[in-house]
Amino acid sequence: MILHSNILGEGKPFIILHGFLGMSDNWKTLGTQFSELGFQVHLIDQRNHGRSFHDDTFNYEVLAEDLKQYCDAHNLSDIVLLGHSMGGKTAMLFSTLYPELVSKLIVADISPRFYPVHHDAILEGLSALNFDTITSRTEADKALSRYVSDVGTRMFLLKNLYWIEKGKLALRINLEVLKQEVAEVGESLPSYSRFEKNTLFLRGDRSEYIGVGDEALIKNHFPKSNIVTISNAGHWLHAENPKEFSQAVINFVN
Repeated sequence: MILHSNILGEGKPFIILHGFLGMSDNWKTLGTQFSELGFQVHLIDQRNHGRSFHDDTFNYEVLAEDLKQYCDAHNLSDIVLLGHSMGGKTAMLFSTLYPELVSKLIVADISPRFYPVHHDAILEGLSALNFDTITSRTEADKALSRYVSDVGTRMFLLKNLYWIEKGKLALRINLEVLKQEVAEVGESLPSYSRFEKNTLFLRGDRSEYIGVGDEALIKNHFPKSNIVTISNAGHWLHAENPKEFSQAVINFVN
């Protein structure tokens, strides 16, 4: 099965991978902006997310393989590859496995290291949404607020809501499998993995996902990498400071 995508513009292929519990739509504004600069932007839904297929197997090996099949199906090579968070981990592994397909790599706010599970409250909140009684986005937001206090995070999560039929809401994500396999999301890049081409790591100045301690590890896996800090931004740096984020990406790809 081939991943679902939204393709914008014409030109050099530029693939964008969303993070855990996200979807391609999160990147529509920036994707459109990049497409206007002469790129053919592929906004991808990774498996068990967005409109892509659901499957019981979920780890970075299969996520990278899904992307390889997607590139083969669309005849893509010499791609610019950007991934945020979980998508950044997929992008890192893919680049080390298929370096011949990637011209430049951009990793947003994630390091190659292992991260312990930290999505418990979010997954518990999403699991608690009862769509037999919840019939509007407002009601879903209210129910989720008992578990997730941050409004921005809730807005991001509730993008997964859709009308499965008239009057009946559901979540697009494969919640059961993502709950079961959540530990996979924090897995580290294999120690032997290396990508020898130009790589940009972007981190939010308020985020703790890429610390000073990660810099040597990043250099070890990605010897031609730079780390750029985006101001006034946390983990969702592309949404919190899109202007500075897009400028950093454009400077790098050009």
